[in-house]
Amino acid sequence: MKDNKELKTGTTTVGVVCKDGIVLAADKRVTAGYVANKKFKKIAKITDKIALTMTGVVSEAQLLIKLIQAELKLKDVHTNRVSTVPEAANLLSGLIYSNVRKMSMVPGIAAFLMAGVDENGFHLYDLGADGSVQKIENYSTDGSGCLFALGVFETLWKKNMTVEEGVKLAAKAVNAAIQRDLYTGNGIDVISITNKGVKTVMEKELTAVLQID
Repeated sequence: MKDNKELKTGTTTVGVVCKDGIVLAADKRVTAGYVANKKFKKIAKITDKIALTMTGVVSEAQLLIKLIQAELKLKDVHTNRVSTVPEAANLLSGLIYSNVRKMSMVPGIAAFLMAGVDENGFHLYDLGADGSVQKIENYSTDGSGCLFALGVFETLWKKNMTVEEGVKLAAKAVNAAIQRDLYTGNGIDVISITNKGVKTVMEKELTAVLQID
């Protein structure tokens, strides 16, 4: 970029554990001291049955996503089997740990919510910017608007929610952050992960353009 500023997702990302799957959602705004992108996708498909949300420095997050996609393909070939979600989460955490501790003029800060399904069921993990891994049993949220999303979850989440209910709850949580957080905005992406795999269930852009004659 000409102004040499970092692109940051700022962001609000959420993950919801449901009885029949996992729901991930995120806003679309990217900042660099200003709104640099209004249509950025912060949810990435890693395999047919694993996806993740990203927060932090965009370049670092994109690099780590490419690395985990490649590493999982290599691992599957070498072991002659499909990697489980816990294996994918631990592999990505190792990449994050190594990345954040390397010598660099630009701090390699990126964090993720990873969700997926394997033969052992559905899984949601919170992968911190320091390489930490935490298995989530109900819901999780990350980014600058996480406190606003958390308030929605604390009030409305219930055990044994369906994916359909989880989609509505995740959208409400991100929307709450959009209304209050300066770095969250411009739209919502929502995906579901069920036994059928990763599926996009919502893509909405929010526009606020004045019509001036």
